Amino acid sequence: MPKPAYHILVCANQRPPGHPRGSCGENGATDVLQRMQAGIESKGLFEKAIMSTTSCLGPCSMGPMVIVYPDGVWYNKVKPEDVDEILDSHIGNGQKVDRLVMDDALWG
Repeated sequence: MPKPAYHILVCANQRPPGHPRGSCGENGATDVLQRMQAGIESKGLFEKAIMSTTSCLGPCSMGPMVIVYPDGVWYNKVKPEDVDEILDSHIGNGQKVDRLVMDDALWG
């Protein structure tokens, strides 16, 4: 297997309901994760991208979070219906999905 060009990280952190920080899991990360796995397979992207789950990435209230490396693009509030666009545009064509990119100002 050749080395993939992209590494996709999907936060799957789950905190208890009502936790003040929230969590990506609470905001639907499991559905995003499943859609991402299925999309990589159905689009034949195994040689182009690899996906890993992570625990907390930090901006919990902005989740689910998806990061694409080596580009260092942080996508926030990703919904399952956004996954195909990320895979087609970013992974397939090297073009980030601007409407989902987390604003750097949110880092404080």
